[in-house]
Amino acid sequence: MRSLYKRKRLTVITIAYWFLLTYILTALVFWFISLLKQNEQMSSYKMMQLKMDQPDYINRVAEIETERKKKEFQYIGEGATFMLLILVGAVFVYRATRKQIRLNNQQQNFMMAITHELKTPIAVAKLNLETMLKRKLEGAQQEKLLDNTLKEANRLNDLCNNILLASQIDSGNYLLDNQEINFTELVYESVDYFKTRFPAFTIIEEQIEEGIYVKGDDLLLQLAVNNLIDNAIKYSGRQKVVTISLKKNDSNVLLEIKDEGEGISGAEKKRIFEKFYRSGNENTRQTKGTGLGLYLTKKIIKDHSGIIKVTDNIPSGCIFAITLHTAEPA
Repeated sequence: MRSLYKRKRLTVITIAYWFLLTYILTALVFWFISLLKQNEQMSSYKMMQLKMDQPDYINRVAEIETERKKKEFQYIGEGATFMLLILVGAVFVYRATRKQIRLNNQQQNFMMAITHELKTPIAVAKLNLETMLKRKLEGAQQEKLLDNTLKEANRLNDLCNNILLASQIDSGNYLLDNQEINFTELVYESVDYFKTRFPAFTIIEEQIEEGIYVKGDDLLLQLAVNNLIDNAIKYSGRQKVVTISLKKNDSNVLLEIKDEGEGISGAEKKRIFEKFYRSGNENTRQTKGTGLGLYLTKKIIKDHSGIIKVTDNIPSGCIFAITLHTAEPA
């Protein structure tokens, strides 16, 4: 009901905007035509006042015609300038308004998502702990509940890290730590972490070259890799398969993370790295997330002078590829 109300309100605002713009442009055209007619009438009136037998008749006619053309060019110039300014201003206002509305919707979706993301692990942890307090469980059952609680706590920790880092990056308060990193070990750590966290998923290490080093911030790069693997797991679909490869190419290192889900449409590929952006409706979406992961990942890779791209995986799914400059180990 609320989304329907928002769409109706947006439609009313859009119609009112275009109506006012059309009215202003119509008034401008009417003003222009009226001035041209007035100019013609003034010239005709001046011509009627002349006497054909006066000595300077021809010169006066030429002066009146010159003045008429001068006024005509003046009105055309002024009209074109006003028209251009109005159109440029209208486009600017329209785009700014649409952008603000889209941002407001994304922020609202973010708040809905963050509320859900915070409540879920807290509720699960609370339920597990209450179960352990109220019932006498065997060691294996207790271990299972504790393991589940720990996973939810880790997810909550990842979420808090993303939110905190997004705030620091946007405010310019985060200083990049440029150090030599064993990128191979970093990728292995991420793979092991997600294998433990999601045992039902198959994470294939297709080709991970040993001894690849890069320069950058260890924490940020770890977060970027984790975000991409987490994203691939979320959207892997029924296949539950994620493939990871890491290889060195001359002076660059290429990390590819593939899933076999539904993939991403061409239009959404242009927007998935926007802050707060998530495809679909927050009220009906099944996948978890806040719309910060890919935004942060692109920002991190860009700050490391790298490139991140998303392409289609064959036959289904998508491939996120990161390219970074390699560093020789000391």
